Amino acid sequence: MKRIKLLILLSLLFISTPLYAIDAKREVLPNGLVLLHSEKHNLPIVKVTLLIKASPFNEPPEKAGLANLVASLLTEGTKNRTSEQISEEIEFLGAHLGAATDRDYTLLKLSILKKDLEKGFSIFSDILLNPVFPPEEIKRKIDLIKGGLRQAEEEPGFLASREFRRTLYGKHHPYGRLVEGTLESLDNINREDIVGFYKTYYRPNNAIVAIVGDITHEEAINLLKRFLSSWEKGNIPETPEYHIPKIEDVKLITIDRELTQANIILGHHGVKRSNPDYYAISVMNYIFGGGGFASRLMMRIRDDMGLAYDVHSFFSSDKDTGVFEVGVQTKNESARTVIDVILKEMRRVRSEHVSDRELNDAKSYLTGSFPRRIDTMGKIADFLVLTEFYNLGIDYDKKYPQLINSVTKDDILRVAKKYLHPDRYILVVVGDIEKTGISGSTF
Repeated sequence: MKRIKLLILLSLLFISTPLYAIDAKREVLPNGLVLLHSEKHNLPIVKVTLLIKASPFNEPPEKAGLANLVASLLTEGTKNRTSEQISEEIEFLGAHLGAATDRDYTLLKLSILKKDLEKGFSIFSDILLNPVFPPEEIKRKIDLIKGGLRQAEEEPGFLASREFRRTLYGKHHPYGRLVEGTLESLDNINREDIVGFYKTYYRPNNAIVAIVGDITHEEAINLLKRFLSSWEKGNIPETPEYHIPKIEDVKLITIDRELTQANIILGHHGVKRSNPDYYAISVMNYIFGGGGFASRLMMRIRDDMGLAYDVHSFFSSDKDTGVFEVGVQTKNESARTVIDVILKEMRRVRSEHVSDRELNDAKSYLTGSFPRRIDTMGKIADFLVLTEFYNLGIDYDKKYPQLINSVTKDDILRVAKKYLHPDRYILVVVGDIEKTGISGSTF
C-alpha cells in the first residue's frame, strides 16, 4: 500500500511540473561560446547538447563527407583515452555520448546522471578538445561508411531521395549531396584534411551549448569553466554561398528496378527556415499532405482510392533554401494516377480557400502537439540549441502558438500560390518503369 501511495505521489508531482514549461537563460561566455541553461529538478539527470556550426557547407565538394567523418571520429580516441576506454567508461556510468553531423550543423550530446556529471563531462570535454584521429580508426570508419553506402544502394527510397536532391540542387551545393559523402569523395580525404577541419571549425565562438536538467546556473557555469576554459577562440572562415539552380519546367528521373511498388518523390525548392511565411506554410502543408490521416492527400489517395498505405508532404527546415517534397509508394500500375492526384490537389489548394474546419484542425494539432517536441530534457536541450542556431529567440516556445494561431485562410491561399508549383517540379520514380506507363513524353 505504501508503495502504491508513493507511485501516486510521484505521478502527481510529474503532472504538476510539466517538462515543457521552458525557463531558460542565455549567456555568451568570454570565449564566445553561447550557453543556454534550463534548470529541471524533477529527475536527477543532466542533458548536454553542443552544436558546432560545422557541416557539409564547410567542406570542398570533392571531399564530401569530411564534416561527418570528423564528428564520427571524435569518440575514437583522444590524448587521454583510447576508443575502447571511452566506450567502457561511458557504459560503466550508464551514460550516452555521441556525435553526428546534419546538413547544417554538427551535434555532440551527453546524457548522464547528476551524480556522475563531472566524470561524464570530463569525457565529453576530452573528445571535444583532445581528439587525435588515429589513422587506423580513420580507415576503419571510412570502410564502415562505405559499407553503409553500398548497402543503401539496395533501398528504393534511398535511391529516390538521392536522385531528387542531386537534381534539385546540383552536384556542388551541399544539400545536393549525401552528408556521408560518396565512395569516391571519401577516398580523397586524408588525415590532414580531418585535423585541419577540426582545428578550423571546432571553436567556442562557432558553437552553442545547452545544459538542461538537475543543475543550477552557477553549477553549469562552473562546469564549463573547469572543463572548457582552455577552449580557445578561432578565426572562422565565412561560409561560402552556393548557387541553387532554378526549375523552369518538369524534370522526370526514372530508375528501373524489379519492384512491385513504385517509390515516388515529387517536389521542388522550399524556403529557408528564416522565411516569415514559415508558419503559414506549416498550416497549409498540414492540410495538404503533412497532417497524416487528416491531410487531403491521405484522404484522397488512401481513404477514397485505396492506392497507397501512406502519402505525405513536408517543407524542410533548413538554413539555406530547403525542399518541398511529396513522398508515396504505390503499385507500379497506379503510379500515374497517384501523381495526377497529387498535382490536382496542389492546384486545388492554390485556387480556393481551405475550410474553417481544416484551418481550425490544423492549428489545433500544430499547437497542441508542440509540447511533445519539448517534453523531455533531451528534447529541450536540442530545442534550445536549434532555436539559437536559427535565431528564433529564447522565448520561441511561447511565441510559436501565437504565430500558428495568427494564420488566416488568406495567408494559406497566398503561400500556396507562392510556394507550390504544380507546373515546374522534379519527379523521381523508382520501380518497374514499363508497368508504370511513365515516360519523358508523358509529362
